[in-house]
Amino acid sequence: MESWNQTSTDVVRSHAPDGVNKRIDERVERCVRHMAQQERPEISRYLDKLEREWDLNRAVTVVGSAVALAGLWLARRDGGRWRILGGVAAGLMLQHGLLGFGPLAELVRAIGGVRTRKEIDLEKFALKALRGDFERIPKNDGGPLARANAALVAAQS
Repeated sequence: MESWNQTSTDVVRSHAPDGVNKRIDERVERCVRHMAQQERPEISRYLDKLEREWDLNRAVTVVGSAVALAGLWLARRDGGRWRILGGVAAGLMLQHGLLGFGPLAELVRAIGGVRTRKEIDLEKFALKALRGDFERIPKNDGGPLARANAALVAAQS
């Protein structure tokens, strides 16, 4: 499938390595293709799962906060130099909050494959299109692959 994900305005995607973006896009494609062969209740169950998926901002906040707290706790026990760890974590979280990306976000995204809210929403809209929430998806014309492609295109518009 040609590059269907046109979310280039997503600052995280534009700063992430192409391989990471490609891996995430391929995972979405596989899922949508699989769901194109499923019944409506199965698609609805998976959509519920996507509603609970953590996005990159939430993951960065939790990871950064945990590292900052660990630095403070270690500084209390073993000396003040551990405070540097907390300061670095807080600085990385500040950078992510101000710019929308940073080394901490890249690390979380590369290691965990954590997606941005925009990427999660793209998959949700494609699945809603498959489920029949939109009218532009063919019911049986062209088979599951054609339905999956049409759903991904509909999610972009």
